[in-house]
Amino acid sequence: MSDNDLYFVIPTYRLRDVGETVELYDEHFWRNGHSVKMIVFDDSSPVAQEKYYPLLEQTKTHNDLFYVGPKEKEEFTAHLNRRLNDRKLEGLVKNLFRPSYGGNRNVTLMYTLGGLMVSSDDDMRPYALVEASPESLVDDEVSRGKLFKAGDGGYTRKSFDILTSFIDVLGKPVKEIPDNYERGDLLVDTSMDLETNASMGLSRENSLMIRRGQVSDDAIVKMAQTYRSGTNDIDAIDYVDMFLEDEDQASLDDLNERYVLVNFRPVVTNKNWRMDCGVAGYDNTLGLPPFFPTRLRFEDYVYRLWIQQNGIVAAHVDAAQTHTKSNYMRNPPAAEVFNEEIANLLKRKIQGSVSRLDDLSIMFDYEGEVTAKDSEEILDKITALHRRSLQAMAATTAPDRAEALRLFAANLEKAYYGFEPDFFQQNLLRIVDDVVSHIKGSLELWPTLVEICYLHKDRKGLPQVRVKNTKKTAG
Repeated sequence: MSDNDLYFVIPTYRLRDVGETVELYDEHFWRNGHSVKMIVFDDSSPVAQEKYYPLLEQTKTHNDLFYVGPKEKEEFTAHLNRRLNDRKLEGLVKNLFRPSYGGNRNVTLMYTLGGLMVSSDDDMRPYALVEASPESLVDDEVSRGKLFKAGDGGYTRKSFDILTSFIDVLGKPVKEIPDNYERGDLLVDTSMDLETNASMGLSRENSLMIRRGQVSDDAIVKMAQTYRSGTNDIDAIDYVDMFLEDEDQASLDDLNERYVLVNFRPVVTNKNWRMDCGVAGYDNTLGLPPFFPTRLRFEDYVYRLWIQQNGIVAAHVDAAQTHTKSNYMRNPPAAEVFNEEIANLLKRKIQGSVSRLDDLSIMFDYEGEVTAKDSEEILDKITALHRRSLQAMAATTAPDRAEALRLFAANLEKAYYGFEPDFFQQNLLRIVDDVVSHIKGSLELWPTLVEICYLHKDRKGLPQVRVKNTKKTAG
């Protein structure tokens, strides 16, 4: 495989801080003998881009560093619209690639067509937090982790060769991947609902268990991911519950506990409900389906459904990374809780109505209906969280903690329209209908856009800037 076939991408909307991520991963790749094209995909506004792009130019890297920001994306979408030559489709094109969790990742898919893409979020780091005295895993267990108080001992940093772990499996039939991979139908997280990944309540320890099943030797690994420490992709409500349980914590913005891996081993499965796009790799040689173009945090759910086709599989590789959870430009906790509950509702509705899966897309029959029961179940869950917050506020003697709890409770009530059932149901219906219509239109248009980009990328390339940073030399 040539260097041109492999891309490492960092999707971001925090250009101010992404330089540190770039340098850490670049150094990690160099120390493991890799040369790879690195691309920062930036969702910043033009004003923020002008302000912080010089910080990216101040980085020092061994690998070539490229940048795709607001100007380059505008040129890219303009080219697509010229080729489509249909003004009615311009809104769909804009939505597919707009600044959002899914939109930015869709740009990465187009720019890496024809190759393998490895992606890490801007607050990931190329090492894992691993228990100092690892324990053996039991039968059918492929991963175990637990929460440690920040500052406590008992764990250490450990680095793995991330790119080699991905190269070992991506795009390969199962019969050619390393022999140490377990095989099974799917993984079950002991602390989460299987199909939505919604938490079943804050758990201080969890395991991933393999559910046995036949995996075809000829199935192709189309996506893979490392394991993750720091945080374990926990729900926003779990994050709040961690705060409610910790009397010594005065701010919701602080992460006072770390998720530490006890042990893990690689595995390949027919399905992957545990997909984590923040630490993922993809075989993009022939194109892939689009991420859901949404500002809600479920853009990768499309892949949990898409991977269930015969002939393709997913892998958890023999490596791990750490999530540092940057709070810079992150939504307030109450807003994250609101977005997450809507996303969980949409996951259930979409998953229950999938009608077709193909090479570049999925189709589902759900049209955006929201019942009174749907909204009541969400409100019951959130009003219970609101009560717990007020109780914790009344119980604390720390003024800073009391103020943080008061502010969270007030913001939660505001986010959920004062907990007024009819008003909440009306707005929930509006939001869901809007998201579903955008997703459906985007899924229908995507294969045409892939064809356009595939041809143009090979002939002329897509708009990007070579960052004029300092090139490190060996030694």
